[in-house]
Amino acid sequence: QVQLVESGGGEVQAGGSLKLSCVASGYKISNCEMAWYRQVPGMGRELVSTISSGGVEYYVDSVKGRLIVSRDNAENTLYLQMNSLKIEDAAVYYCASCWDSGQMPPYKYWGQGTQVTVSS
Repeated sequence: QVQLVESGGGEVQAGGSLKLSCVASGYKISNCEMAWYRQVPGMGRELVSTISSGGVEYYVDSVKGRLIVSRDNAENTLYLQMNSLKIEDAAVYYCASCWDSGQMPPYKYWGQGTQVTVSS
């Protein structure tokens, strides 16, 4: 059974750091593009970052320089190091895996999300 399980969320003060993890099971992520999305109540899922199968990183402008995506194919795990967190970063963060142009958002597999809360 294919699963993605996020962890590492929690509450931090503005300016603090968290590291999110996404552990995949049931398949190997090595040949898949991976992505982090986030969602706040009443809004759709927003793309945060992607990392290609070759390790090429992409970030939306609002998180550049603060969030770092990485992957460990041997551990079948995706990470998101979150630094200098801002109030507006608070959201449920979702891991997504394997590009699928027939989907919208265009990824085949999704996790259940992990909550990130940022306090002032």
